Amino acid sequence: MLGITDLWLFVAAGLLLNITPGPDMAYIMGRSAQLGARAGAVAALGITAGCFVHIAAAALGLSAILSTSAEAFFILKLVGAVYLVWVGISLLRNAGVSDAAASNGRAAISLRGIFLQGFLTNALNPKVALFFLAFLPQFISAGAPSKALAFVVLGLIFCATGTIVCLMVAWFTARASAALSAGSVVRTWMERALGSLFVLLGIRLAFLQRSL
Repeated sequence: MLGITDLWLFVAAGLLLNITPGPDMAYIMGRSAQLGARAGAVAALGITAGCFVHIAAAALGLSAILSTSAEAFFILKLVGAVYLVWVGISLLRNAGVSDAAASNGRAAISLRGIFLQGFLTNALNPKVALFFLAFLPQFISAGAPSKALAFVVLGLIFCATGTIVCLMVAWFTARASAALSAGSVVRTWMERALGSLFVLLGIRLAFLQRSL
């Protein structure tokens, strides 16, 4: 159907890739730990929206330009790295806040802002674009009647399974965080670790090579 092959293998591989730690997972866990399951769910939906950008770009051939143009890759990589570091610093600044400060933080950070941050975290990551360009075509036969349509269908399946995984991560992180007292040393260090991870991921992205 549509020239898609080994769909079960694609779903299984996609699930394994979805649970692999990275900027998306770090952002969802950070927002869930600090602001609760609702914020984590919105962050997960923002990540999914970012994936749609990469699916459309790959289907239209724009990701191929990114993989062959050193200048385009460098610019997107630099913007994405700076953004990840900025988000990581923001998470670090809000780690271990008091109950009153946490309430003010919830009021200051809108769900729309959380969604946008999640969207940009994914959309500005060139590694995701290269992943879609390299991974999805492996499950499309050479004789597919419409390769672009098959690509989009596989992308939507990947996003659907990924969203489920991300929502589960948001719920679990929020529950685990709620089990800890707001001012506990454990929670403070957990939030600091998530912020530090985001900064490290940004630095790692800055040194990413196109061959990856």
